[in-house]
Amino acid sequence: MSQAYLELVKAHDALLQKKDAPLYSSLDGLNPAASTAKAGAPVVMIFAPHPDDECIIGALPLRLAREAGYHVVNVAVTQGSNAARKQPRWVELSNACQYLGFSLRETIPGGLGNVSTKTRDGAPAEWAEKVAVIAALIQEYKPAVCVFPNDNDYHSAHIGTHYLTMDALASIGHACYVANSEFWRQMDKPNTLIETNIQDTADLITALSCHVGEVERNPYHLRLPGWMADNVRRGAEVVGGQGEAAPSFSFGTLYRVEYFDGKAIQPTDKKFVVTAGDDIKKLFA
Repeated sequence: MSQAYLELVKAHDALLQKKDAPLYSSLDGLNPAASTAKAGAPVVMIFAPHPDDECIIGALPLRLAREAGYHVVNVAVTQGSNAARKQPRWVELSNACQYLGFSLRETIPGGLGNVSTKTRDGAPAEWAEKVAVIAALIQEYKPAVCVFPNDNDYHSAHIGTHYLTMDALASIGHACYVANSEFWRQMDKPNTLIETNIQDTADLITALSCHVGEVERNPYHLRLPGWMADNVRRGAEVVGGQGEAAPSFSFGTLYRVEYFDGKAIQPTDKKFVVTAGDDIKKLFA
């Protein structure tokens, strides 16, 4: 039986099963973005649990860089748990960050290990050493915004990175905006939906395809547009309001943006739907 939506489903399936989608083990054939941040520009730091997370949760940092002149610094909190893949993943990560115009910083050679609440709760001395590493990077860059996973993002390293970053901020009393992200599990209360236009979305996917070893295992670069489309569906009601008209744009990423005053998160009831035509800086007004 033939009907219109059968062809739609076939088209989606063809994209998701695409076998000849290019992967980039080098930047040959690509045009990496040069950072346009000026000296003294505000800094947004991404604390990425794994190499590749900087692309998946990178919508807000990318727009801050391109539209507001922010300097984006991606901190590779870990380099994964597979020792044989750490160096290859670092090369892949370097390519991805260079393509997007992000600066890249290592925590320690090979990345931190055991970044989890199990370590935080059961090995306080070891945890304190990890906190000190992150705190030193925060002191160096003095970010205006920090982007990292929410405290219930399923994966132990994602949840661990949340607490690691929050503990580091508190340990030095650094005040800034924090943008909690989601990937493996939805947040209960996101308050911000960020649109990415066609070019920005394509660039995030291209950067993600630099993580060759990971997307060969699980082709989530091809699924990223579907995830971002579903973020718009969900964000329409959760952020925009129940029963409100959905945004007309196709791709978005959800965050919870709040202000950390150096001691605690300041509660907010503000909600933002930031379209491609909006001033991205309104989040921090």
